[in-house]
Amino acid sequence: MGDVETNWERGVIEKLALEALQEQRRSRRWGIFFKLLTFAYLTLLLVLLFDWQRTEAIGGKHTALVEVTGVIDARGVASAENLTGALQSAFKDKNTQGIILRINSPGGSPVQAGIIYDEIQRLRGLYPNTPMYAVVEDICASGGYYIASAADKIYVDKASLIGSIGVILDQFGFVDTMGKLGVERRVFTSGENKAFLDPFSPLDPHQVEHAKGLLRDIHQQFIDVVRKGRGKRLKESPELFSGLIWTGAKSIDLGLTDGFGSVDYVAREVIKAEQIVDFTRKENLAERLARRFGAGVMQAFGFGASGASLRWR
Repeated sequence: MGDVETNWERGVIEKLALEALQEQRRSRRWGIFFKLLTFAYLTLLLVLLFDWQRTEAIGGKHTALVEVTGVIDARGVASAENLTGALQSAFKDKNTQGIILRINSPGGSPVQAGIIYDEIQRLRGLYPNTPMYAVVEDICASGGYYIASAADKIYVDKASLIGSIGVILDQFGFVDTMGKLGVERRVFTSGENKAFLDPFSPLDPHQVEHAKGLLRDIHQQFIDVVRKGRGKRLKESPELFSGLIWTGAKSIDLGLTDGFGSVDYVAREVIKAEQIVDFTRKENLAERLARRFGAGVMQAFGFGASGASLRWR
């Protein structure tokens, strides 16, 4: 009997200890949950406070800032959708005294740059009394300069890089490599030019000439926009539209830009509204992850860029 009672007591004690341990674990989990909930709540408060402060800042007379950063691309931060939305908000705000485009871009898609340029022209027609200036920091090349040419004036640093007025269509050719490896290319099309500039097939002179025609047409669009925007300030030369790039100091001599100046300088001395409100659309974490995940999926399934890519340059 003694052994039975001892085993029973031990079993009861072990059961009580196990239940106590489980209860402790449950308490710890709930503690972690409430800490995370508190953290999320405080984060939300900070976000709301930031938005409230920005709204308060917009209440006074100000200079509106819109940033054009990085490659101009439909899936990037400097997309036509993001930039046109930011520009619309900046122009519509009744306290905006002037707008600054802060540009740090090597260029990108001709289509995206064209959409942005056209929207700027439309908005300037709707708000003729709101001046707009471009301020270049490190680089304003190709499609970046295409957009900048819509501004009243373009300000630079003496070491900024300006220009690259041209278009490029680039790809690789693998015909000789395939021959050395004994690989045969087989491609079937329902149109004689459907496999246009296929990198695994010999160059077709007719297709090459057609591609050059496309580049000439788009290049001329670029030149027309620059001439329209810069007018008589432009000192044309054979090299001006050749795709070369110049320093900020040299770009002033060529009439591509107007003078030296930073964002603060233009807001304070030119627009006369020292307070700056940033209207740039920023991607949140969820949007960045979705964009990167979406791009990864497209590439994984073969829906990424083709062998030839067309861009301003």
